[in-house]
Amino acid sequence: MKIDRLNAIPEEAEAGTVEEFMYKDGVKEILEKLDTDLVGLIPVKSRVREIAALLVVDKLRRNLGLDTSVPSLHMCFTGAPGTGKTTVAMRMGQILQRMGYSRSGHLVVATRDDLVGQYVGHTAPKTKEVIKKAMGGVLLIDEAYYLYNASNDRDYGQESIEILLNVMEENREDIVIVLAGYKDRMDKFFSFIPGMSSRVGNHIEFPNYEPEELLGIAKVMCRDLEYEMSVDSEPIFFEYIKKRMTMPYFSNARTVRNAVDRARMRAAIRLFNKAFDQSSDGMVSKAELMTLEKNDFVSVEELNALGDNAIVE
Repeated sequence: MKIDRLNAIPEEAEAGTVEEFMYKDGVKEILEKLDTDLVGLIPVKSRVREIAALLVVDKLRRNLGLDTSVPSLHMCFTGAPGTGKTTVAMRMGQILQRMGYSRSGHLVVATRDDLVGQYVGHTAPKTKEVIKKAMGGVLLIDEAYYLYNASNDRDYGQESIEILLNVMEENREDIVIVLAGYKDRMDKFFSFIPGMSSRVGNHIEFPNYEPEELLGIAKVMCRDLEYEMSVDSEPIFFEYIKKRMTMPYFSNARTVRNAVDRARMRAAIRLFNKAFDQSSDGMVSKAELMTLEKNDFVSVEELNALGDNAIVE
């Protein structure tokens, strides 16, 4: 029967062009936005494009009546905090929705606290409630390895894991689960839960950003907030971020956002004080409101004064 159906499809039959599907379904637009939103991360973007390509080709096959099966779309994102894992998960949800692989493509982010209860009978309802919210979209479980406690075989996290394993198998056409965290800890987690590893079809590693890329991220953040970094503020920020990378609690793009927010606060204070100065007419220009000057950013000298082990934002 299957052979007869295949033979009935003319060899010259056309299913459409890849470009047509990429444009019509809005996948091309989302991939371009991923390039705009995320600085660097070339290996990550390439992997996302590969997954998108698989989905497009699968849809072309479906158009010709060829056999198709939903590929394993569950994923594992590994990397340090602030490397873009949540943003990529959100964009993947949008791609899956546009391609018809998920109903809504929305993103739900959860941690152990959202999934695991504190007493008997509390975990299953919590886990199922989060899964229910994520149905039709993507569930990102951050620091997923905290679900499993190797030192306590009666830990309630095991119950949550068993529910997730069942959902990943039985409902794989209606939910995509992304497990995220540090690579070494995720590898150890998978060694304890082999059934979880076998259900994850896509492993994507998120590298740490370089200082030049973090400066680019700062510029993008300023642009999105309708600010501009003055030319002489860029080397101040660059030296600051290089030093900050060597200090505790550095979190890539999250640290950059904190630095930009702090610069905005300093700029606001600077403009406020200037407007109330006796020699000022109190007027503030559009350019002043949009520009972050070099003194608005924390300098490497200020950072050094705190000491190498200081806890800073």
